[in-house]
Amino acid sequence: MLVAIEIVVSAVDKVTYHLLTDDQKKQLEEAQSIPFTESKFYQGIMNKFTRSKGIEQESDILLDHDYDGIRELDNVLPPWWVNLFYATIIFGLVYIVRFHVVNDYTQAEEFDQEVALANIEIEKNKAANPVEEVTVDKVTLLTDAESLAKGKEIFVNACAACHKADGGGVVGPNLTDEFWINGGGIKNVFKLIAEGSKNNPTMVGWAKTLGTKEVQKVSSYVISLQGTKPAGAKPAEGEKWVEEAAPKTDAPATAATDTTNVATTK
Repeated sequence: MLVAIEIVVSAVDKVTYHLLTDDQKKQLEEAQSIPFTESKFYQGIMNKFTRSKGIEQESDILLDHDYDGIRELDNVLPPWWVNLFYATIIFGLVYIVRFHVVNDYTQAEEFDQEVALANIEIEKNKAANPVEEVTVDKVTLLTDAESLAKGKEIFVNACAACHKADGGGVVGPNLTDEFWINGGGIKNVFKLIAEGSKNNPTMVGWAKTLGTKEVQKVSSYVISLQGTKPAGAKPAEGEKWVEEAAPKTDAPATAATDTTNVATTK
């Protein structure tokens, strides 16, 4: 549509140009040769915005001050600046009356109102898009590549500052060995990341920030770092964690032997 409009306008211009007399064509060419900043339209707009005098009118506003041959002009302030200044004064008076005389509301009250509205929207979104929360009792170890990749991304952005990007530990402990301060395994790691450490305020809970689904992914990634042995890793801290063995199933009963087919030995 825009291309069609451009073609129609161009055609109209050409037809109109051919209908002009020679004098009109000359006037049009002269008008088009003048730069936009020198056009009467632009000059009129600038005069309205600045109200400044032209060079030929400087003698009307020339002051008697003379500083080593430098003369001073008494130009008026630009109207846009003056009007903006008056607008700030009016705004300031309204603000003072509203918030310091009438005591409409404080910034703290406005903040609380915005937080309350945001919480309402959050609850609406949760109701419209219910997501099953992962708990310590239900959490399982994720091993698929997509989940571990997401867990690694979160770990690098949120955990690497204390535990190093390779998990070797900086301020926080080494996450690649078999020793754990708060217990190993997916359940203990998930609980620590989700709720934070009571003994170390630096290790805050991430469940509210990330969501339990994302905490499960980063927890699984931390578990996957076991045995990687990065260079420059911190010494082991805590106690060695041994994963509880799976319950043993009863061995199948041996089949009864057919004594009739067994050769008698002496």
